[in-house]
Amino acid sequence: MSDLDGRIALVTGSATGLGRSIAVKLAERGADVIINYSRSATEAEEAADLCRTAGSQVEVVKANVADPEGCQALAQAAQRRGRLDILVNNAGITRHARDHSDLDALTKADFMDTYEVNVVGPYLMLQATKTLLEAAYQTTGRSSTVLNTSSIAGIKGIGSSVAYAASKGALNTMTLSLARALAPAIRVNALCPGFIGTRWFRDTMDEDAFAKTVERIETATPLGVASGPDDIADAALFFLSDASRHVTGELLLVDAGLHLA
Repeated sequence: MSDLDGRIALVTGSATGLGRSIAVKLAERGADVIINYSRSATEAEEAADLCRTAGSQVEVVKANVADPEGCQALAQAAQRRGRLDILVNNAGITRHARDHSDLDALTKADFMDTYEVNVVGPYLMLQATKTLLEAAYQTTGRSSTVLNTSSIAGIKGIGSSVAYAASKGALNTMTLSLARALAPAIRVNALCPGFIGTRWFRDTMDEDAFAKTVERIETATPLGVASGPDDIADAALFFLSDASRHVTGELLLVDAGLHLA
């Protein structure tokens, strides 16, 4: 029997990339999974099939986490299962403006759109699912767990844009606030990856530029590697399992040591 057998997990932004890897690993550990997407319907079904192959009961829900009604739709999917043990706030967006000194590169709308998904979205998801997470705690006596996908950008002030870095910094602070406020029924932690070789990065550059980026990361990181989504998802599973039962309010950098460079 797996340590996550019978648990109900909801992973936002889980059609592709890190979210998909987390969802599949949860399924492989015995959890039933709610897959969420906003645009990538085909990829969401592919992710769901991978989870079903692992033996998971899966539901796929199209919803925008920046929309309260979308968050309620996701909560209703969990309500049909009677409770929610695990919430992963993985959905995120950015506006690309890598030259942080170019203050004309971002508009007010760029900031607001980024904040809506990256900061307000996780808050709305917790607002919508808090009762279900507490119900799981009352039933099992085990703290439910929330994991926010943040970024090294929110700690180091680097990344795709000032708006993105600022949003992840806000998400980190919110993680600490809610970890304190929602204990002991709900544990809240954040994962702060560095580079991840996913479509998130690939879609912003051509193949040659992506290969050079990977090479640069491998040279820059003390561990000499460029992480893939499965590498980061393995760290996520620590927070989502009983191995972290005494951990809340933690921000974990998973970046192959890039923050030391």
